[in-house]
Amino acid sequence: MLVRHLLVFSLIALLAGCAGLTSREALEGEGSPARWQTHKQSIATLDAWQISGKVGIRAPKDSGSGTLFWLQRQDYYDIRLSGPLGRGAARLTGRPGEILLEVANQGRYQAESPEELLQQQLGLNLPVSHLLWWIRGLPAPDSKSRLILDHDSRLAQLTQDGWHVEYQRYAEQNGYWLPERLKLSGHNLQVTLVIKDWQPRQLGQ
Repeated sequence: MLVRHLLVFSLIALLAGCAGLTSREALEGEGSPARWQTHKQSIATLDAWQISGKVGIRAPKDSGSGTLFWLQRQDYYDIRLSGPLGRGAARLTGRPGEILLEVANQGRYQAESPEELLQQQLGLNLPVSHLLWWIRGLPAPDSKSRLILDHDSRLAQLTQDGWHVEYQRYAEQNGYWLPERLKLSGHNLQVTLVIKDWQPRQLGQ
């Protein structure tokens, strides 16, 4: 009897958790919600990657473009930008409780969040914490989002926390369909990311 009660309680808790997650997503578009869930669960298992590509940034008073390198290993990230807005090279590294920004010919800076660092030192209001999800074609799980699915049941558009993301092109890499070109708009900023090389990995727990 005790075992049965435990099983029932576990099932209720699981369903409540799933309901909490799905209620944060408002789905639209021509894709299948079931196929979207399958795709999302597959992509969410990727907890490591290496990306290289280009980034273009348009701000109210300045614009520029540069190169992007992004190394992710579970909760550790190493993001390198060169050239945007004429500020030379910048390297953002971090894990929970330890975030560092290095700017060429300027110095090393620390703050409690990557967003705070980029805003203070580069004048860029970039949602780095959300980008960890958006770069994989997923909504960030900690806030509500509005999703428009394409005919392949992948993200075509995403609206979340004052940002609008357009997924303009996908590419298959090692069996995973991942964004190859996306455009972010929000907070008087427009960012275009073009990923030339995706190297996704699954390290596990």
